[in-house]
Amino acid sequence: MFFDSWTDLLRVAVVALVAYPALIALLRLSGKRTLAKMNAFDLVVTVALGSTLATILLNRDVSLSEGVLALAMLILLQFVSAMASVRSRRVRKLLKSEPALLLRDGRFLTDAMERHRVPRDEVRQAIRSQGIGAVEDVAAVVLETDGTFSVIPRSSVGTGTSFAPVRGGTPAGAENDGAPGSSGL
Repeated sequence: MFFDSWTDLLRVAVVALVAYPALIALLRLSGKRTLAKMNAFDLVVTVALGSTLATILLNRDVSLSEGVLALAMLILLQFVSAMASVRSRRVRKLLKSEPALLLRDGRFLTDAMERHRVPRDEVRQAIRSQGIGAVEDVAAVVLETDGTFSVIPRSSVGTGTSFAPVRGGTPAGAENDGAPGSSGL
């Protein structure tokens, strides 16, 4: 249980010395987007890469070449998916969620909060974390595609052009730029 053999330890060390640099090289070749924290799909790929690396290191039934191929395939599929989502709206909608407006002009949007399973306390926490003491001082809280909250104080709304892709429209005071998804509320 605590120790099987020196051979097993040597195998893990040698495989790690080869598999880890192979993973780093593959990630560098594929670009920064491969490990981006943009949405749930990206998180799944990142976890899968870690799990695959662990399997390569610890499972004697998986050869180093099989493991490196598995890493390369995950990275290739992530790369192809990201490229396809840039080029195709249909693929993008399949792979990625849209940001959602949870609070507009100091008022909670309960339908959106229920749809995304976000309690008021989490929205309030996001507001407090930005150093804002009153919900009424907030123009918008957006649930981003990666699960984080963006809090926009009333004083920072400007023209509101960043709200164009946000489901639920724009906060009051923001000009409608005519982009899809902006309602000019």
